[in-house]
Amino acid sequence: MPRRSVSTQRRDVRDARYRDPLAGRFINSMLLRGKKSLAARTFYRALDYLEGKGDEEAIAMFRKAVANIKPLLEVKSRRVGGSTYQVPVEVREERQVALAIRWLLQFARARRGRSMAERLGAELLDAYNNTGSAAKKKEDTHRMAEANRAFAHYRW
Repeated sequence: MPRRSVSTQRRDVRDARYRDPLAGRFINSMLLRGKKSLAARTFYRALDYLEGKGDEEAIAMFRKAVANIKPLLEVKSRRVGGSTYQVPVEVREERQVALAIRWLLQFARARRGRSMAERLGAELLDAYNNTGSAAKKKEDTHRMAEANRAFAHYRW
């Protein structure tokens, strides 16, 4: 029996312009000090930045960028007989999306640029093309899991 209780599924949060649940979730993750309208405005400006950059429309490019960043494997620490092992485990779909959103925002905020919308747009464009810091973070996570594949039998 698990020690932690299973969290309840939150209601479907969609954004105002595209009615997309992933975009709504992204906007909610962007929030600073509860200013949702500012987060939404920044997100839509970032999508406007993406509009002319690719061959698809901006919301499709956003979805593909998040899909490119989602990690399939990660490592978790397991303590076995006094030693701590980094055990590779598969990532649940909900956590994949959460990590992708977190990494995109983290590296967009760390970028040097003019406005947050332009930094976020540039990071989304890099993620769409499988380049940039968020894509590197995903590759590092996969590389770490691959390097510790010998400890996979400790998974439970």
